Amino acid sequence: MPGVSVRDVPAQDFINNYASFLQRQGKLEVPGYVDIVKTSAGNELPPQDSEGWFYKRAASVARHIYLRKQVGVGKLNKLYGGAKNRGVRPHKHVDASGSINRKVLQSLEKLGVVEISPKGGRRISDNGLRDLDRIAAATLEDEE
Repeated sequence: MPGVSVRDVPAQDFINNYASFLQRQGKLEVPGYVDIVKTSAGNELPPQDSEGWFYKRAASVARHIYLRKQVGVGKLNKLYGGAKNRGVRPHKHVDASGSINRKVLQSLEKLGVVEISPKGGRRISDNGLRDLDRIAAATLEDEE
């Protein structure tokens, strides 16, 4: 389908399809510690999907950068952070792990999906734009 972009596809469907594409491709560099690490200081446990959560995070980050001009690690930390359960005291927002988001961005950079922006942060590359639009078109065809 010509003219289909990531904006035309439901977010969850696109993220699942792109994550499975990245996993099948096998080129995404996954750190060795992903099965034991928490994704935020606010979480009590690591993700239950110990195999595929890194691919889903990478797909989600790629979509997030696609929808915006440029994004840095700090913005991603704030986006993927959440409320910390402090017992009796009120909840407070804590940022996500910067190391994980940095590794995701570096892995996507090696694949050529994102590139470093001269203004700071990362932006989607031309190859990444083409790949994400292709996956979005395939996702839209699967829905119909």
